[in-house]
Amino acid sequence: MKSIDILFVHPNAANKIYQDLSHNHSAIEPPIWAGLLNTACSKKGFSSSVLDCELNRFTYEESVKKIKEVNPKIACFVVYGQQPSASSQNMEGATSISRILKNMFPEIKILFVGGHVAALPFQVLNDEKSIDFVCLNEGVYTIFNILKVENLNDSRFLKKVNGLGFRDEDGVIVINQPEKIVPKKLLDNDLPGVDWSLMPSLKNYRTSGWHSWTNNSIKSPFASIYTSLGCPYKCSFCMINIINRVNNSSNVSSEHSNSFRWWSPKFIINQFEFFAKNNVKNIKIADELFVLNPNHFLNICDLIIDRGYDFNIWAYSRVDTCKPSYLDKLYKAGVRWLALGIESPKDDVRKGAHKQSFKEVKIMETVNQIQNSGINVAANYIFGLQDETKESMEFTLDFAMEANTPMVNFYTAMAYPGSPLYLESVSKNIPLPKSYSGFSQHSKDTLNLPSKYLSSGEILKFRDKAWQEYHTNPKYLSLIKNKFGKEALNDLVNTTKIKLERNNY
Repeated sequence: MKSIDILFVHPNAANKIYQDLSHNHSAIEPPIWAGLLNTACSKKGFSSSVLDCELNRFTYEESVKKIKEVNPKIACFVVYGQQPSASSQNMEGATSISRILKNMFPEIKILFVGGHVAALPFQVLNDEKSIDFVCLNEGVYTIFNILKVENLNDSRFLKKVNGLGFRDEDGVIVINQPEKIVPKKLLDNDLPGVDWSLMPSLKNYRTSGWHSWTNNSIKSPFASIYTSLGCPYKCSFCMINIINRVNNSSNVSSEHSNSFRWWSPKFIINQFEFFAKNNVKNIKIADELFVLNPNHFLNICDLIIDRGYDFNIWAYSRVDTCKPSYLDKLYKAGVRWLALGIESPKDDVRKGAHKQSFKEVKIMETVNQIQNSGINVAANYIFGLQDETKESMEFTLDFAMEANTPMVNFYTAMAYPGSPLYLESVSKNIPLPKSYSGFSQHSKDTLNLPSKYLSSGEILKFRDKAWQEYHTNPKYLSLIKNKFGKEALNDLVNTTKIKLERNNY
């Protein structure tokens, strides 16, 4: 049977991670990192392909069958998520598939890359016997080098691949010397974006309902793109920067790896040209912070405006990085939604999460400025940060209800592997999820963190009540109907009818 060098597998466990929300309401997003790695390997002359199990809603057994049909030398599970901190929850589907694959077709080598394995490489190899190799960071150069190894069963050669973790012939776990991440000056060459012609059609992907509201509730086609990687900040709850690690110490978290890199605007505009030519209007800019470096994002906006493209863009910003002078240009470029990490409107709660990057800002004033520009705010709040009380949660909910933004996310504080909160929780023996799906905000077995004053169950119960209260509030429903129409309202109302099952309360 003909074989290829490497198959990048995007796993599927949507039903367990999102419960009934997965059927019609959660987004189905193009697997950007799988696309980036596939394109990089293809450009280097390796034979590679992408298998998107989530898009096709493959069962675990169907996924294994499809992998064997492609017959790769290496099946590389690219374990990232729709939200930057969601790698751990997607380990649920990835490990379920890898166990069956290793049992049925042991000759196929299994490699894992992503935030969770970058955070816990030794633990993953110790717990998951089906996994042959793990990448210790983003894995670009590690993957290039392991594909050059002729005998993948000989540890003498494997030990020469920097950034690789594996078991030797005696079953002893080996963690090699670190590998560098792709430097900014080489991004355009060594990680050259996504060649969308090598990916499933973007017509098959769908965006979130709320994002589609500014596109007449049309959810497909849908594209995601990175214009930058990483983040310069060190928020306690975030693990996004762990894939930038170049230090193998066990006490390293994302705050020690806060690298920020970006592709040149002239390079990025080629991706937008592809979207425009293929009538893709819904676009998520997946950067952890798009609105950060004005020399970067404003130049991209200029290039989009000059070409007259008509996009429906969703991007991320911080409350303290989005200046009023940026808004007009962002809107003209097609940015219709800015997701703001508000976390908590109480300074004392927010300060504990943002540490040295904390700035006092007038949050409501910023929200109003953005919405007055024509850009909608997707407000993100977190319940259960370390200084959280019942009164501060009520204060956050009241603030959110007053702001009445068209979209809101209510999260609970979670100790994602790779985050400072994870290391702190381990040191304090705070109970953590026993399953990968337990790291999902929407799963039945979600296990979020307690605060100094509240149990994890109390926080999760309040979060679910707050979400329902916000999304059934007559003031909010009136806003959605008047601004986006009946179809958007119906989509929202149908979402509120879905009740998540929880084990934690």
